[in-house]
Amino acid sequence: MAKRKEENFLSPENAKRPRQEELEDLDKDGDEDECTVSFTNGTSTLTAAEVGIIESIQLRNFMCHSMLGPFKFGSNVNFVVGNNGSGKSAVLTALIVGLGGKAIATNRGSSLKGFVKDGQNSADISITLRNRGDDAYRANVYGDTIVVQQHISVDGGRSYKLKSGAGTLVSTKKEELVAILDHFNIQVDNPVSVLTQEMSKQFLQSKNEGDKYKFFMKATQLEQMKEDYSYIMETKERTKEQINQGEERLTELKRQCLEKEERFQSIAGLSTMKTNLEYLKHEMAWAVVNEIEKQLNAIRDNIKIGEDRAARLNRKMEEQQVRLNDAENKYKDIQDKLEKISQETKARAPECMALKADLTEKKRTFNEAEVLYNRSLNEYKALKKDDEQLCKRIEELKKSDQSLEPERLERQKKICWLKERVKSLQDQENSVNQEIEQFQQAIEKYKEEHNRLRREEFDVKQAMNYNQRQLKELKDSKTDRIKRFGSHVPALLEAIDDAYRRGHFAHKPVGPLGACIYPKDPELALAIESCLKGLLQAYCCHNHADERVLQSLMKRFYPPGTPRPQIIVSEFRNEVYDVRHRAAYHPEYPTVLTALEIDNAVVANSLIDMRGIETVLLIKNNSVARSIMQSQKPPKNCREAFTADGDQVFSGRYYSSENTRPKFLSRDVDSEISDLENEVENKKAQIVKLHQHLSALEKDIKHNDELLKRCQLHYKELKMKIRKTISEIRELENIEEHQSVDIATLEDEAEENKIKMKMVEKNMEQQKENMEHFKSLKIEAENKYDAMKLKINQLSEMADPLKDELDLADSEVDNQKRGKRHYEDKQKEHLNTLNKKKRELDLKEKELEEKMSQARQICPERIEVKKSASILDKEINRLRQKIQAEHASHGDREEIMKQYQEARENYLDLDNKVRTLRRFIKLLEEIMIHRFKTYQQFRRCLTLRCKLYFDNLLSQRAYCGKMNFDHKSETLTISVQPGEGNKASFNDMRALSGGERSFSTVCFILSLWSIAESPFRCLDEFDVYMDMVNRRIAMDMILKMADSQRFRQFILLTPQSMSSLPSSKLIRILRMSDPERGQTTLPFRPVTQEEEDDQS
Repeated sequence: MAKRKEENFLSPENAKRPRQEELEDLDKDGDEDECTVSFTNGTSTLTAAEVGIIESIQLRNFMCHSMLGPFKFGSNVNFVVGNNGSGKSAVLTALIVGLGGKAIATNRGSSLKGFVKDGQNSADISITLRNRGDDAYRANVYGDTIVVQQHISVDGGRSYKLKSGAGTLVSTKKEELVAILDHFNIQVDNPVSVLTQEMSKQFLQSKNEGDKYKFFMKATQLEQMKEDYSYIMETKERTKEQINQGEERLTELKRQCLEKEERFQSIAGLSTMKTNLEYLKHEMAWAVVNEIEKQLNAIRDNIKIGEDRAARLNRKMEEQQVRLNDAENKYKDIQDKLEKISQETKARAPECMALKADLTEKKRTFNEAEVLYNRSLNEYKALKKDDEQLCKRIEELKKSDQSLEPERLERQKKICWLKERVKSLQDQENSVNQEIEQFQQAIEKYKEEHNRLRREEFDVKQAMNYNQRQLKELKDSKTDRIKRFGSHVPALLEAIDDAYRRGHFAHKPVGPLGACIYPKDPELALAIESCLKGLLQAYCCHNHADERVLQSLMKRFYPPGTPRPQIIVSEFRNEVYDVRHRAAYHPEYPTVLTALEIDNAVVANSLIDMRGIETVLLIKNNSVARSIMQSQKPPKNCREAFTADGDQVFSGRYYSSENTRPKFLSRDVDSEISDLENEVENKKAQIVKLHQHLSALEKDIKHNDELLKRCQLHYKELKMKIRKTISEIRELENIEEHQSVDIATLEDEAEENKIKMKMVEKNMEQQKENMEHFKSLKIEAENKYDAMKLKINQLSEMADPLKDELDLADSEVDNQKRGKRHYEDKQKEHLNTLNKKKRELDLKEKELEEKMSQARQICPERIEVKKSASILDKEINRLRQKIQAEHASHGDREEIMKQYQEARENYLDLDNKVRTLRRFIKLLEEIMIHRFKTYQQFRRCLTLRCKLYFDNLLSQRAYCGKMNFDHKSETLTISVQPGEGNKASFNDMRALSGGERSFSTVCFILSLWSIAESPFRCLDEFDVYMDMVNRRIAMDMILKMADSQRFRQFILLTPQSMSSLPSSKLIRILRMSDPERGQTTLPFRPVTQEEEDDQS
């Protein structure tokens, strides 16, 4: 067993445990879930304690002992062993009393005189405390140790002597001892620091949950804190009563003071009044100067603000000029690009024509080469056939000697008949060839018509789909006009209203703008829409902060990637801009501004700023619009015009509108719905007709295609018949002449024919090469021509969007010019106002000089005046009346002045006291609230840490336990299960055996040791009720804790021999000798481990 204990106590594997102070630094404010405790079982390498531990103690005539000690304690674990009556408890009692504890705290008596040995006059206690390191108490005075000597007289009185380590007396006051104990955090009346035998027995035998809770509260000093809080609250209530009484008395004193003051004021001397009157006149003079100076300062501030605004306007004009320059540069760049594209297109046109002519020439050359090749091929084939016939004829002539005349006549008839047949077949061939050309032309014509109808069908479907969408939007807008601007716009407007009610907008945004305007003439609705375009769906915000809020709202209704309405940021005004000097004018035709009913000035100003609607004319007739804008000089200030069909007319350009009807500004929704429904039906009928026509064309194309194939087949058959008949004629003619032709001649002819075939074949080879060469040249020319056409088409496609950009850039230039004129007008108006203010400032400065001159005549030195001139004037009049009234009154002025001074001093003194008490109560309440919260957090943290340490300590013996704190009922319930927790339920400690309950109690005490602070711990007969197993386990637990807390001292009193303890420098066993009858001094010395082993 000794070996096992030594291993547990000195095992180097175990982790090092941090100081308890460091654990508590991590365990500050917060609830139970914020408190964390980590357990380690290892050996600590921390140094021994430097302050607060007990180095030695000596007793004389204390209790029943004449002399005990002096003896020394180790810095870590100390076992004081001995039989009953040997003086163990006397040492512990002397420690409590010697460090200022009360007699009742020792459970050994109710008075100090009970500790003086019978027959003696006094008792003495001497305790030496360690005082080293950085935390030493007044190290320069006491040195490394502090000696506390206490003398107890037989009548119960006691006195202290506090000496340094050198023996020098430093103090005899108990306050110094209290300061030392507070500095070292020594609490002798705390059962965790010093647990006496009586208190230990009482605690072990107690079954009351309230007693356990009180023990916990006292051990953690929470009870003292709670009592302090209760005393403070009682003091606060008593102070409140004093304040209430003082306030009642204060009211009475104030009334008396006012009465005395009124009487005193009523008899004040006329000279004082006159002096006050003169002073008021002086103040009046300078008050007038002050008011003029305030007015001057206000004017100067306004001028400064005006100058700042003028500077801002200058910056805005510069910015506007920069934007105008950028817009003009952009317009010029686009214009240059268009000009460059146009020049490039013109430059490529001659090259394209040359390539086309070259292609035509190459095609012609290729066709000629192909014809020559085909001719040579046909000639070669004919020569080859003639060669075969010559060879056959020669062969026949060699075989036959002669032929009969009848056969010749028959052949002549047949040749004539065959020639007539060839002529008939050639006529048929020509006829069929004409039919083939006619069928091919018809099929080509039908296909072109079919493609045209297909394109027309696609266009009609596109128009029908667009009309159907418009029809749906119009039907939705019958109940809500706002839905014309989008199905989600009503929800967006509701969100804007809600955000404005919540105060998210400085000014409620206005929009969509199309919902705020109404055309006076419905026929001009399409023209106005073509002019305003996207601005009809735009919104206006007062500032950029409102714009950001509106953007965030729009994100909820417009998915990413979909276009959002434009947001215009411009300061809201209640009046429409005066644009009469820059508006377009025509006696017959209105501008967009005059053609609209606009109730909101913000909407009108936004459209003027963004589109310049005052400069755009509306002319219903297209030809009239062209005549006004292009055939003659446009009206003054008129930049463009729009027709009733939505066409846009500039002085040099004309753009047709793609729309046929208004989408947003139409008022007669029912008629538009009816028109759209008719259009949709017409489009559907048109699509049906187109389908029918397409079907008929497809049938015709198919029928003609079949006829064409038949004709082509017939043409091929006729060609074959003609070739066959001609070949037969040649054969018959050759047979006819064979008799008159010599075989040698035929052989010569055959030889010549072969030579000719070779020449033709060679020529054909040459012509084939030429044809292939010309074919490659033709293909190359075609590729060049196609590439050139593609480049020209690409240039045309590039020019189209640039034209649109040019129009937009032109509009932007006009907008920036209007913006610049707008800021110029603002600056001019502002400068006029600013100059007016400066003239006013000059007048006020002259007036100020006059008033200051008058004031110096009245009072040469300027005085500070806090009242206004009107108030001073009233006070002067009132004082004059009082001076007049005082001429008729008399009285004892000195007596009334004395009474007034006494009443005023009493009132001010009591008022000061009441104010001080109020401040004290308020501060006390704030402090108490904060400290009570901290107290609750501290209590929760301590309870949680105690639970965690308790569970950890029980688990070392495979016990399970619970600690339930009820702070309201002030109870602590401890439940322990000796077996495994999952096999049995928890039992109350009353159901445990004596040893198990003692072990559980030790675990509880060790848990309190882990959370309470003190430099030493004393425990008297902790194992008295334990069996051997529980004693061994409890001893191991205590030693482990002591090893992990080497900065603390442990003094354990036990009647056991402790012979099984491991050998260690950290453990010191102090054995008390058995008491002898009549002895005066008990021998006491440290016993080493070797001596104990020898004795055993």
